[in-house]
Amino acid sequence: IVSGWFKGYVIKDKEKKVSKWLLVFGVCTRIITSAEMPLVKEVTTTLREWGSIWKQLYVSSKKERFSQVQRLMWDLMEWRSQLLSGTLPSDEFKELNKKVTSKIDYGNKILELDVVVRDTDGNILDPEHASVISLFRAHEDATAKITERIKEEQVFISLSFNGLQKRHQPSNLYVFVRNFVCRIGEDSELFMSLYDPNKQTNISENYLVRWGDKGLPKDIEMLNSLKVVFTDLGNKDLGREKIYLICQIVRVGRMDMKDANHKKWTTGLRRPFGVAVMDISDIIKGKTECLWVTMKALVGDIVQIRKEYPHLVDRSTVVARKLGFPEIIMPGDIRNDIYLTLHSGDFDKYNKTTQKNVEVIMLVCDEEGKVNSICLGAGDQPVNEYRSVIYYQIKQPRWMETIKVAIPLEEMPRIHLRFMFRHRSSQESKDKSEKNFAMAFVRLMKEDGTVMRDGIHELTVFKGDSKRMEDVSSYLSLPSGRSHSDSHKGGTLMRSSSSVGGLSVNSRDTFIISTLVCSTKLTQNVGLLGLLKWRTRPEMLKQNLQELKLIDGEEVVKFLQDTLDALFNIMMEHSQTDDYDILVFDALIYIIGLIADRKFQHFNTVLEAYIKQHFSATLAYKKLMSVLKTYLDVSSRGEACEPILRTLKALEYIFKFIVPFCLFLFQGDTFQHIQDIVSSLLRTINCTVITMGREHTLIVSLNHLILSIHCPFLSLKSNVTLNFDFLMETFLLFKDLIGKHVYPSDWQRNTNTHTHRHSSSPEMIHSNIVGLWNNYFHLAVAFITQESLQLQHFSPTKRCKILAKYGDMRRLIGFAIRDMWYKLGKNKICFIPGMVGPILEMTLIPEEELRRATIPIFFDMMQCEENHSGHFKKFENEIILKLDHEVEGGGGDERYMELLQSILLECAQGRPQLLTEVQHFVNLVTGLLERLLDYRSVMSEDSRNNRMSCTVNLLNFYKDINREGMYIRYLYKLRDLHLDGENYTEAAYTLLLHSKLLKWSEEQCTLQLDYQTLQSQRQLKESLYDTIISYFDKGKMWEEAITLCKELADQFEMEVFDYELLGQKLNQQAKFYESIMKILRPKPDYFAVGYYGSGFPQFLRNKVFIHRGKEYERREDFQSQLMSQFPSAVRLNITTMPGDDIKNSNMQYIQCFTVQPVLEIPPRLKNKPVPDQIINFYKSNYVQRFQYSRPIRRGKVDPDNEFSMWIERTTFLTAYKLPGILRWFETTVSPLENAIETMGQTNEKILTMINQYQCEDTLPINPLSMLLNGIVDPAVMGGFAKYEKAFFTDEYMQEHPDDRDKLMRLKDLIAWQIPLLGRGISLHGKRVTDDLRPFHERMEECFKQLKKKVEKEYGVRDLPDMDERRSTRPRSMLRSVRQSICSLAGSECGTPTKTHPDRNIFLFIFVLRFMFLINVLIFVIKIQFYLLLIFC
Repeated sequence: IVSGWFKGYVIKDKEKKVSKWLLVFGVCTRIITSAEMPLVKEVTTTLREWGSIWKQLYVSSKKERFSQVQRLMWDLMEWRSQLLSGTLPSDEFKELNKKVTSKIDYGNKILELDVVVRDTDGNILDPEHASVISLFRAHEDATAKITERIKEEQVFISLSFNGLQKRHQPSNLYVFVRNFVCRIGEDSELFMSLYDPNKQTNISENYLVRWGDKGLPKDIEMLNSLKVVFTDLGNKDLGREKIYLICQIVRVGRMDMKDANHKKWTTGLRRPFGVAVMDISDIIKGKTECLWVTMKALVGDIVQIRKEYPHLVDRSTVVARKLGFPEIIMPGDIRNDIYLTLHSGDFDKYNKTTQKNVEVIMLVCDEEGKVNSICLGAGDQPVNEYRSVIYYQIKQPRWMETIKVAIPLEEMPRIHLRFMFRHRSSQESKDKSEKNFAMAFVRLMKEDGTVMRDGIHELTVFKGDSKRMEDVSSYLSLPSGRSHSDSHKGGTLMRSSSSVGGLSVNSRDTFIISTLVCSTKLTQNVGLLGLLKWRTRPEMLKQNLQELKLIDGEEVVKFLQDTLDALFNIMMEHSQTDDYDILVFDALIYIIGLIADRKFQHFNTVLEAYIKQHFSATLAYKKLMSVLKTYLDVSSRGEACEPILRTLKALEYIFKFIVPFCLFLFQGDTFQHIQDIVSSLLRTINCTVITMGREHTLIVSLNHLILSIHCPFLSLKSNVTLNFDFLMETFLLFKDLIGKHVYPSDWQRNTNTHTHRHSSSPEMIHSNIVGLWNNYFHLAVAFITQESLQLQHFSPTKRCKILAKYGDMRRLIGFAIRDMWYKLGKNKICFIPGMVGPILEMTLIPEEELRRATIPIFFDMMQCEENHSGHFKKFENEIILKLDHEVEGGGGDERYMELLQSILLECAQGRPQLLTEVQHFVNLVTGLLERLLDYRSVMSEDSRNNRMSCTVNLLNFYKDINREGMYIRYLYKLRDLHLDGENYTEAAYTLLLHSKLLKWSEEQCTLQLDYQTLQSQRQLKESLYDTIISYFDKGKMWEEAITLCKELADQFEMEVFDYELLGQKLNQQAKFYESIMKILRPKPDYFAVGYYGSGFPQFLRNKVFIHRGKEYERREDFQSQLMSQFPSAVRLNITTMPGDDIKNSNMQYIQCFTVQPVLEIPPRLKNKPVPDQIINFYKSNYVQRFQYSRPIRRGKVDPDNEFSMWIERTTFLTAYKLPGILRWFETTVSPLENAIETMGQTNEKILTMINQYQCEDTLPINPLSMLLNGIVDPAVMGGFAKYEKAFFTDEYMQEHPDDRDKLMRLKDLIAWQIPLLGRGISLHGKRVTDDLRPFHERMEECFKQLKKKVEKEYGVRDLPDMDERRSTRPRSMLRSVRQSICSLAGSECGTPTKTHPDRNIFLFIFVLRFMFLINVLIFVIKIQFYLLLIFC
């Protein structure tokens, strides 16, 4: 629905605003899809997600990363504007597209967000149209590319194309020669190539431009079309420190330019003229472009760039290939180029007076003559011969000219290169008479069938007759290469020239060349050649297969297709024997291992292409399976199997060779093959992977491979009966792989796809195999609870992406689990209590509909066990045990607690006989959940005290419900917390609780802890006592240690008769006695701490605790540490009870002050001469009562009256004695103490109101009427009638004999209330109006009855005249009466918690009467004194 007010402008005239608001409304009946292109939407989503993270970086003061993300966002926003502009040319748009995706991927990586996998065009890869393995590979490639991008970011800043292509996608340099301006006056040749100045070597072959003497290209049609693309540049090339574009200029004409242009001078000579060099490191990396020679970096192979840059690369554009192989040699990419470089020579002048002007003439010859196969440079036509540059009168010319020889493969064995050496003269007449003075040659193929090796070759220089040197038969049988013994051979050849064709070795001349073979069909390795041509020498096959591992990896991957074809042909042609199976399998594993190596990882695509397009050995799967099963069986038996690790690494591709044919079989009726695969291979793989650790380096590769292997078998819709054990193992395998997260955290797309594929697998089996249901349930729950599906942990953007693509897969499987459960029928009891934990784990997932759908399963389990056993104790025990584990691990919340309570109680309404038990269960689980949630909320806090409090709450809960195992578990958690804080005394008291559960018997203990060993109760208790004693010793609580020593000594002496241990324990006990008397033990201070306000958790809110301080810990230090635990809390500087406004506030208020422990001397020490060292210990230990005293003033201050100052004393009673299992305990108030306090407060209120009405006649009567009537009228319980029924009974006296004094206090307060009420009613009668007179009379009648009853039960109390306006009694006397009436229950100001008084009522009555007599006596003396003055 689109509705609302909008304001805008007229489209044609933006300055003309709409003058009024318009209402646009309507109903949208279809989904609106954004018209933005997908990349723009991705940028928008990315900016939103990064924006929130960017703010967090600012808040956390991560300045460097904040600035980095800011720059990334600026780039994306700028590029987004360019994308939306719609004005970019096609090539620039594609380049910007790749820039944007690279920047997004880079930013996601550094922010630890999910990796986005893309296709070759940069579009997000659709997992639905990609196999699991290809998606996995895409994640690997994306991760490698981004990682490399991050490394390159430190070196290359703002690269225009770096990281945009696939990691090993080739790069190219486009060069457009605009013009060549140089005053030569003759024809010239421009040789352009890429050059590495550091290594001093060419990178590419030459691009040749023939330039005319008129300053234009020789081929005028090439004007403005001199374009070349230097191809096959890989990452290594781009990573070079420097790359130069060099242009060598060769002049074609006279020997010397100074020679006049005359016919007598020799022409057509190739002479060096100059060289141009340009550093294009920045250009080739996309940073800048050049003007005169236009250059641009292009990404992709030659086919791709011709398609994407048609305006740059057309049919006339020359392609100059790299000197060497590209990083990827795809199947079908056939190349057979030999690059030959004329390196250098050394030629003697012989009978000439000056050095020769040597010209080298190279020809490609077969056994009959010349072959037209020489290419001087890219863009030039092949020629018959090549003539070198001539250096004038140089003895050791260094040409360094590179030419390409391209020969058809079938002619290679017959081809050789011939080099003729000739002196050239500048004068034409002399030049014509010059003949070739020497020659050299070299064969391209060796006798063993390999091609000549790359590198430098020094050739033998022959001399002889010119015609003989051109005769192939005269030299072809001679050695072409020169060795160290050639000088010796030279003389031999001279003496037997007729036998070698009349040629002799010219030992005084040398000639050096270098070669580089770029061939995908010719190898320089004998072993590899023997394998490729194994049919020619089958007797060497075994040796060649074994030696394959010794061949250089680069040579193997260059001939990958031919090598794989040879291996599978060997396997197929020996199908009747297994002689070569293991050797071929090992060779295949070696090749796959090579490709897995990072150095050759880019050949993965080549192998993939081979499998899809060229692999045809369909029956090879049997032999592959046989060898694989053999290796797996040997490994599973624990025997040594050296190839197993390499085999597991290569398992993915092994199955790629196996699975396609197996899937082909599935479409037919040959199901026996399927059974063979299941029984012989897949079960072995299952067992191998199950036993493999999740941290194993191979588990990631095996994990994604499992789906592609198993799912086709599990999804068979046929009459094939799959092996039961295989199914069980497969379910266990799937469960293990789902439950253990083996993928990197940022591979979310791969994880989701992996999960999505699993989501359909479990349901394929459940229909007829009841025995597998248990595994099915566990697998389904493992799926639904896996980390990658917990959407609540993801950012909103990421969550929306997952929901849009996959939906919430948890609901789908959760509903399937629910449906399957209800189909179990009478078999449900077999899954109780085993399935309680998994179902609980599923219901804890924070998804409302899933919870509502699955929580009723719990009630169904209760009914099932109730019907079977008459109770559901097993279910109850299991859910308590599992709930503790799950909530501590992060599951559950308050909403879950509410749903669990409401749904179970609603289900129980239909089963009245179960209602009571279900209510009890719900109350039990709710109480546990409250404590577990409190415990979980504080476990991540720094406050160790809060963690201890919640731990104690839980262990007390488990103790109350008799769950001993859980109780002990939390005891040890509490012990560990104490030890971390060096609270040794408290740690000892904690362990003491465990020891009290044990007996001095030989019964075996139940194993309650993971690290506990099997032992008797006596052994465990003795071990615990030793530990506890050591803790007490560290905490200087030697009195407690002595008690335990005595108990142990009694056991050693009277039960086990181990006198040696008895002696040790007595010695230890003696040391403790000595420590008590000689070592000073500082008294710890005690502090009352109140936590007020709803900002505190429930276990602290509006409660007061007494804390035991550490040695020498001051209140200021304790309070500072306390406030640091609650940094947002406000400190209260009062010691009185705060009001309701503070208690009900949403804030946190902390009150802290020192209290004094009340000494409780043990009975055995009373009335005895006890040393101070002993008695001082009890002044601060074994204490449960604490007092706080503060001075107060009541009424007007009389500085001359010492009785005007009062001391208010507040007594606190803790739940347990200190020290104990905590360093603090909550203060407690019994119902009787509460009644005493309430009565005292009521009396105080009556007395206060009486004083107010006596002093002020204008006050309204209504408040007094309501107060008095609420107490005296029996209709409202008579004020204290409820106390009489609760406390003044024989039953209560028998159960609480220690409360006798408190009962007397309460009775006395009730008795004192009668005279107060009488005075109030009397005052009310004087003020009441006529219309309220009936009401007053009714109140008087009720008071008479109440007075009669109270005076009969509790005695008579009399008040003095309290009308201060008429009374002559001193005010101090009135204040004393007031205090005696109200202070018996303490004071409402000065008690930070509920307190009870410890004053004796009789003592106060005595003080009251004594003070009254003193005041009367003083009054009489004063009267007598005045009378005496009068008479005198």
